[in-house]
Amino acid sequence: MSSTNTAKRYKVVLLGESGVGKSSLAQRLVKREWSETLNSTVGASFFRYPCRVGDVDVCFEIWDTAGQERYKSLASMYYRGAAAALIVYDITSYDTYECALNWVRELSTNSPETIITLVGNKNDLESSRRVSTEECRRYATEVGVFFTEASAKNGNGVQEMFDEIAKTLVETKNPNSVREGRVIVPEQRPAPQSRCCG
Repeated sequence: MSSTNTAKRYKVVLLGESGVGKSSLAQRLVKREWSETLNSTVGASFFRYPCRVGDVDVCFEIWDTAGQERYKSLASMYYRGAAAALIVYDITSYDTYECALNWVRELSTNSPETIITLVGNKNDLESSRRVSTEECRRYATEVGVFFTEASAKNGNGVQEMFDEIAKTLVETKNPNSVREGRVIVPEQRPAPQSRCCG
């Protein structure tokens, strides 16, 4: 892959409540690892992730925002100008899902050009599930956002989610035209070692 200087750059923001696994998803994607003991993000963290879609080099500039209440007023600063937003909730906590829906509404109003993906994290904890996949799928279809579930812990669905976002961004000249809800279905397999980057 060519350097990130010549790649198409896309700002991606991770939003959601504290503890839903935003940092863990970013770490799983970028470093291919998971840690039980990640500290809560203070303000925001930044990651770069290069990948390839067909013959197009892409560089995601990922902003991982803090989920604590005291940082919520700063979130608009991070999602402003974002090509894509991953709004993350914990499938074992309905409260985090309700907060995620608030984020979907806020971005749909204040940043309508942003491609939104509603992400149910921690799908490795199926026996503790409190948020129905079907309810989320219906909601995503109704409001015109992407929906997927993933596990930062075992990597299920993480790579596929980012691959689909990259593909959508590259193939869509006008991100405003992508408003129909789509479901990203993760394959039931371990995350690949390196699928799109050199």
